[in-house]
Amino acid sequence: MGLPSCLGSSTFQALRLTTIPIPFKPLVSKTLTLNLLLCRHNCSQRHPFPFQARARASSAPDIQASPIVNSDDKVVKPQWKAAVNFKWIRDNKDAVANNIRIRNSNANLELVLELYERVTNIQKEVERLRGERNIVASKMKGKLEPSERQKLIEEGKNLKEGVMKLEEDLIRLTDKLQQEAQCIPNMTHPDVPVGGEDCSTLRKTVGSPRKFGFTIKDHLQLGKDLDLFDFDAAAEVSGSKFYYLKNEAVMLEMGLINWTLSEVMKRGFTPLTTPEIVRSSVVEKCGFQPRGSNTQVYSIEGSDQCLIGTAEIPVGGIHMDSILAESMLPLKYVALSHCFRTEAGAAGAATRCWGLYRVHQFSKVEMFIICRPEDSNSYHEELIGIEEDLFSSLGLHFKTLDMASGDLGAPAYRKYDVEAWMPGLGRYGEISSASNCTDYQSRRLGIRYRPSSSESLSGNNPKKGMNLSPTQFVHTLNATACAVPRMIVCLVENYQQEDGSVIIPEQLRPFMGGLELITPNSSDI
Repeated sequence: MGLPSCLGSSTFQALRLTTIPIPFKPLVSKTLTLNLLLCRHNCSQRHPFPFQARARASSAPDIQASPIVNSDDKVVKPQWKAAVNFKWIRDNKDAVANNIRIRNSNANLELVLELYERVTNIQKEVERLRGERNIVASKMKGKLEPSERQKLIEEGKNLKEGVMKLEEDLIRLTDKLQQEAQCIPNMTHPDVPVGGEDCSTLRKTVGSPRKFGFTIKDHLQLGKDLDLFDFDAAAEVSGSKFYYLKNEAVMLEMGLINWTLSEVMKRGFTPLTTPEIVRSSVVEKCGFQPRGSNTQVYSIEGSDQCLIGTAEIPVGGIHMDSILAESMLPLKYVALSHCFRTEAGAAGAATRCWGLYRVHQFSKVEMFIICRPEDSNSYHEELIGIEEDLFSSLGLHFKTLDMASGDLGAPAYRKYDVEAWMPGLGRYGEISSASNCTDYQSRRLGIRYRPSSSESLSGNNPKKGMNLSPTQFVHTLNATACAVPRMIVCLVENYQQEDGSVIIPEQLRPFMGGLELITPNSSDI
């Protein structure tokens, strides 16, 4: 699952975390990390970790400035620029306007086009004045009467002041243009159903709901009876929507993570653990808003950093400001991280019955692919296929949906959701999603690749650097392989037995020390 900006059309509100002073040590921002041991994975060879050196070319669109600190010592977010194709937006105004409409976006296309025209006109005027300055400078090289030279000096000074004033206006308008343009969502796949979430179409159904011959329990009651969760203690320690996992639930989390990593690695993905604190600018470049009226992102007060809501963000940043060789693509990563979400706007009255379904902190295994533009649709199908294989092998009943336009977050060109049956909750619940973000994120993150030129391939390139193919933006895709708490909800509710025990799916047993059954504590029977 991505952040809710990718799962729905909601906006975000920031909650602040403060840095904790540690006696006799520098002030640092702290976050808990979970050290997990990967199960041994028998591979004939290790997957390479193909990092590319940062390539700062004159054509690089992403400009990162140092943080600016004002007189109140408050950090102002760094400036950065997305490589937005304004000419394409202008030339396809009707299509872009319709796309904004069907996605229920609040982007102001008319303002973007107005600002773009003003920026373009000022750029032309600046170039004209610079040309006149050059002419004046050329005239001053010859023999001149003092009065004529003084006249040219005054003219040159006026032209310089005019250029400086226009350049100031240009910077201000360009920043405003970027701010407004970054609100424009990605274009939408032509097959995506138009409308709100209810208009999403069924792509596939796997299995059927299990028929129980006894009164079933939800995961909250099962967790209490089996001593698996403690929400009350966590509420005292951290607040609502936090939890302790206990006993076999801890083993179940570890088993799910290691099994998932093992299965996805077999498909050629490179495993990662990621930073769980990232710069706000990286969050923004991935298409999320860390600071707003209803954000899902925890911001760290007094810094330009945030806690991640999904590993998609730090993984997307790995190749930021890079030019990759075509031979390196596709890059496939499977990343383990903790995720932190404010869950702002979630139903308050129903919080208790959601239990593990809606929490502030959880472990997640995320898949991420960087590829050539022409390959992204096929890799989107590959990702949803992996998700369906994983959930099918665990014996879950689920359905896959092609999400409607109004439910797409800004980065997604197309998104599939997987909703599994949760008998204790009596409903389907989302356990995964897979999104094709095309070049929306790469244009902000500055990730390009250089196609292999025919001259380079044939060895007929006599001069190094000559006949190089122009760079192109890569496409990025992300998909959830395992969101641990929701998987635990599915497993304990679907595999519960009449005597109160819970069967462990066969695939997970080798990753849980051979445990086959979670049984009630003998003292509670």
